[in-house]
Amino acid sequence: MPGTVYFDIETQRSFNDVGGSSNLVKMGVSVACSFSTTTGEYRLYGEDDLDDLVALLTKAELVVGYNHLHFDYGVLEGYTVLDLGAQTLNLDMMVDLKEHTGRRIGLDKVASATLGTGKTAVGTDALKWWREYKNTGNREPLFKIAEYCAYDVKVTKCVHEFGREHGHVMIDDGSGVPQTVPVHW
Repeated sequence: MPGTVYFDIETQRSFNDVGGSSNLVKMGVSVACSFSTTTGEYRLYGEDDLDDLVALLTKAELVVGYNHLHFDYGVLEGYTVLDLGAQTLNLDMMVDLKEHTGRRIGLDKVASATLGTGKTAVGTDALKWWREYKNTGNREPLFKIAEYCAYDVKVTKCVHEFGREHGHVMIDDGSGVPQTVPVHW
């Protein structure tokens, strides 16, 4: 299934829970989401469905994400023997923007300045919802994680499409004046 695939994952545990960023494979996936330009569909994945996500990523012509080369792939590699970065053609927009600006910029700052809308929550909210789901068995917090993850995929897709169409994105550097960053996506 060729085409571009956008994706994001949410984790079961934080950096603190697993002893730091060197232990990404121990973080566990609570929910993952992808969008494929081939099918035009979003898809959600639970922990038991991650083989399907890995297969989609490795067959894609291009995988687009935000900090996915270090973070998302690092977590997903706890579920596969594959080196996902080596098995896929990638555009990590955070990495690309860091090369242009010299610093890491969060997706929310790029999306807010470029699209006029940001993220709907933060990763710590997803962790809280996961714990609530595990403690109570109530599926409502799981639905909140899925909604948040899917929205992040949509925002990632929209930022990428904007940059590809206009040759730049905007970032909110905190000064109140959005900064234009040229991109070649």
